[in-house]
Amino acid sequence: MNPLLLIQTVADETEVIAEVAQNEMNYFEMAKAGGLIMIPLVVLSVVAVYIFIERYFAIKKASSEDLSFMNKIKEYIHEGKIDSAYSLCQHVDNPVSRMIEKGISRIGRPLQDVNTAIENVGNLEISRLEKGLPTLATVAGGAPMIGFLGTVIGMIKAFFDMANAGNNINVSLLSSGIYTAMVTTVTGLVVGIIAYFAYNFLVARVEKVVFKLEARTMEFMDLLNEPAS
Repeated sequence: MNPLLLIQTVADETEVIAEVAQNEMNYFEMAKAGGLIMIPLVVLSVVAVYIFIERYFAIKKASSEDLSFMNKIKEYIHEGKIDSAYSLCQHVDNPVSRMIEKGISRIGRPLQDVNTAIENVGNLEISRLEKGLPTLATVAGGAPMIGFLGTVIGMIKAFFDMANAGNNINVSLLSSGIYTAMVTTVTGLVVGIIAYFAYNFLVARVEKVVFKLEARTMEFMDLLNEPAS
């Protein structure tokens, strides 16, 4: 093969590749094309990520439990070491220990009062775990709506440009409004979908913690009923 022809072929291919690379989609420029609607969408995405990370570790900490904790509580209660059981609860930082601590502080009162006191603490613990989840649910529902608002704004802009152009309509004239419409729609859906899955994931984790709290409550109440059996 002629070396000059080979060099020319390589040069042509390089030029084509450079041209394709130059015309590749620039995501930052696309985001800018979304207009002001992108600002609340970006804020919502940051809020969603923050809530998910913060709640994930909080729920993970709440779900961690020393398997020997309840065995020690049973041992202390059977031996009549109420103060030792109470002290153990104070040195363990999780929802189960705080519920059992409240129950131990009510020992000697009617069992219904003890159970009510434990349930009240449990409700407070669950409320703490669910902090931020309503906001995450709002992001999941609100982000797509904001994206669709951007769609409407973009289409209005495209039709406005079309009306003002008269007979000089071309694709580049309409591209700005269409970019706004499409980019905001995609961004809103992406943020909403991610927030939706994150919300349901966290809710499922909270439900597991709730089940564990209910199980430990029943275990403690059965422990208090043992002497009477």
